[in-house]
Amino acid sequence: MDGKIVVVTGASGALGKIVAEAALARGARVAGLDHAASQIPATGNRIELGGVDLSDAAQAKKAIEAVAAHFGSLDALINIAGGFAFETVAEGDPKTWQRMYALNVLTALNASRSAIPHLTASASARIVNVGAMGALQAGSGMGAYAASKAGVHRLTEALAAEWKGKITVNAVLPSTIDTAANRASMPRADFGKWVTPEELASVILFLASDAASAVTGALLPVSGRV
Repeated sequence: MDGKIVVVTGASGALGKIVAEAALARGARVAGLDHAASQIPATGNRIELGGVDLSDAAQAKKAIEAVAAHFGSLDALINIAGGFAFETVAEGDPKTWQRMYALNVLTALNASRSAIPHLTASASARIVNVGAMGALQAGSGMGAYAASKAGVHRLTEALAAEWKGKITVNAVLPSTIDTAANRASMPRADFGKWVTPEELASVILFLASDAASAVTGALLPVSGRV
């Protein structure tokens, strides 16, 4: 990753922070985008843009353009921004389906569309999305979330086909990620079976690296020990 210019969306979240830090440790220059306000001062190798609603195409474009202007180019986009909701179809709110689509699909779509003109100038352009194992077969209460993550899977495949030979586009499909929020919501679960953010970050950064030049259109399960 040495010298690569990498954009991480959802950079203030549990996974986004780990991915950004791991990319920096591997020599990348990192731009973090997030809806939350930035708390990190800019340095030569890192900038954080907070208050960005990536579900809005205009805001996504403005943020990506700012990153490209700051660093001069882009090599990789890692789409981590997203959200989760658990509710049954019959008893839930139809607006949840719209919210999940906006948080999970539109954020990745808008960031990707904004980054593509810059990525095409890179000799090793990468887009890595975060899908979900739970989107392969939705369980009870997982309808809205699984449908939106399935949309991320199809977006990944479509972009990979459209930009084959110019940009590799792949997605990781984690099982439950071992975060503080997930432990609090499922206190009786066996946390040792979950995939850790560090494990997932390693796979994401492999897909963003030169080593993954021959991989595109892949939906890669990262299921931990589940």
